[in-house]
Amino acid sequence: MKTKTFHYLLAVATSLVLTACHSGQKKESIGGAETVTATEQPADTVTSVKKDAVPVDFFSKGTIESVSEVAVTSRINEQIVMLGVEMGQRVQKGQVVARLDRTATEGKIVKGRAELERAEYQYQNILMGQGYKRGAFDQAPENIREMARINSGYNTAKATLRQLEHELTYCTIQAPISGVVTQLDAVLYATAVPGETLFRIVDTEHLKVCFDILENELQRFEKGTVITFAPVSFPDDRHYACITAISPVVEKNGVLHLEATIKPHPHLKPGMSAIIALGKVE
Repeated sequence: MKTKTFHYLLAVATSLVLTACHSGQKKESIGGAETVTATEQPADTVTSVKKDAVPVDFFSKGTIESVSEVAVTSRINEQIVMLGVEMGQRVQKGQVVARLDRTATEGKIVKGRAELERAEYQYQNILMGQGYKRGAFDQAPENIREMARINSGYNTAKATLRQLEHELTYCTIQAPISGVVTQLDAVLYATAVPGETLFRIVDTEHLKVCFDILENELQRFEKGTVITFAPVSFPDDRHYACITAISPVVEKNGVLHLEATIKPHPHLKPGMSAIIALGKVE
């Protein structure tokens, strides 16, 4: 499918997809899929088109989506003392985006170290009580030393301290991926609740356009098939994409889901509606 004037095609596509009212065209709609295919007409009823335009027999509505979108959450219940992002801000993977109050966790670590010291002292006393001298505990059999560590609480105290030190790292929240901040719900000095989303990060550098087709149109699509699309908000734009994924299952309503990866562009944002044409429009 080729045409010299993509704006003309988009106008036709929008009319066909949104109103399904055009002479010589038939709209097929099953479930979520909404496509338009050409129907044959008698020669004396064919509507004339612009001289430089070639009629196109497939249009569909699609949605631009991000390949990766991650919810940023807290693992501990602490106050947010630093919030380093704003809505729409671009962040890099590993960048510190928020900090939580460390006071409570640091206090627990101090107590944990004291508990470990007491347990270690008790461990030494147990071995010395069995005749082993200080500085020569390695001469005791491993099973004796292991029992001494268990009875003294040394193993438990050491594991607790390690856990607390690990929890301290939760007070620093880093961006899990590079992208743009969206759905910012976190508020400075509010309490972060484990599992609740602080904000989301959307990777706008890796996008895809998703759309549905009818089962009887599957023969026209395969991985690598070129499509042309334009976002509804920028109808004069023209973007190309290649089909990269086709659903292996036909839904009950007779449609299949297709995805095509696209190159990033300032006009393309996740959630946008797009008009899709089969082939490459020159």
